[in-house]
Amino acid sequence: MDTFLTITWGAAKGIDLGFFTLRFYSLLFALGFILGFRVMKKIFISEKTPLDDLDKLLTYMVIATVVGARLGHVFFYQWDYYSQNLLEIFMVWEGGLASHGAAVAIIFSLYLYSKKVSKKSVLWILDRVVITVALAAVFIRLGNFANSEIYGNMANSSIETVFLRPTQEALEGYLDGGLLSVDFEATGEKWETDSMVYPQYKITLVTTEPGITDKVASRLQAPVKSILTNKDSDHRNFIFPDNSPLPQKVGPTTLVTYGYGVPRFPTQLIEAGAYLLIFLWLYLAFWKTSIKAQMGSLFGQFLVLLFGFRFFVEYLKANQVNFEAGMSFNMGQWLSIPLVLIGLFFIVYPYFKNQKS
Repeated sequence: MDTFLTITWGAAKGIDLGFFTLRFYSLLFALGFILGFRVMKKIFISEKTPLDDLDKLLTYMVIATVVGARLGHVFFYQWDYYSQNLLEIFMVWEGGLASHGAAVAIIFSLYLYSKKVSKKSVLWILDRVVITVALAAVFIRLGNFANSEIYGNMANSSIETVFLRPTQEALEGYLDGGLLSVDFEATGEKWETDSMVYPQYKITLVTTEPGITDKVASRLQAPVKSILTNKDSDHRNFIFPDNSPLPQKVGPTTLVTYGYGVPRFPTQLIEAGAYLLIFLWLYLAFWKTSIKAQMGSLFGQFLVLLFGFRFFVEYLKANQVNFEAGMSFNMGQWLSIPLVLIGLFFIVYPYFKNQKS
């Protein structure tokens, strides 16, 4: 088979500042809102809209995005789990946000904003806010990539990616605090099957105390393959063929083993690129008077473009939850369909309205 470019995405989720870890996801999430705020400020100034309203708009947007996305994930994807662990619903920093939930919450919050603050039509504000939402979506998907989450199916492609963080977390959980670090090093070797090529990695485990390695080694000898491959195929990140060598002790606190990374579509980056193009399209379209005059048109285009693309990119993604395995369309696709239909309505309606008048 052909040789492919493999992107190895590291295990770190953030920057360790000693007293605090600055997570890449949080940083990118905030950056999306900051840049979106600057775009909206330019729009407000151009239309002589009070900037005090913009500060209030930011508050509405942040609350709606976080609350809506979190509740969307809880109810659409993992209610069985969260119904038994209600307090974890508030642990947003642990991950678990759904863009469809954010979309519904943003629309509702902007309705309240239009009534209580701007006193303008809700479509007026939606036509402008969706420009910044598309921009924020770019950074949120980059954050998902940083978190090694919402990745694609197993595939050899020109941009295949091996995500290392899930494997590190599996090892940390198994060793229950006895692990100081895990390092991954591509060896350049590959394991080739009839359908896939898997790049090999040297995995070095450093334990927390001298002398503990013997204990850890004995614990890892038999179950190492199952530790790293116990997930279903949708979420497997490393593979160990039957002839893989067992972990070897190479120092008083160090173990070395070898595994083959599972290459996947980096769908987070694909989505981020698409959302950037959608942002540019909406931003440029906004400054065209003919488009701006058709109230609701930009909002409709946003829904059709973003969630239409979301429907099709789902075919490249690994299922997020187990119940999706038996579905003709996964949850993300089912939730995208009504939003696309609503978008089509707002695109077509102005033309019918103009013809009648």
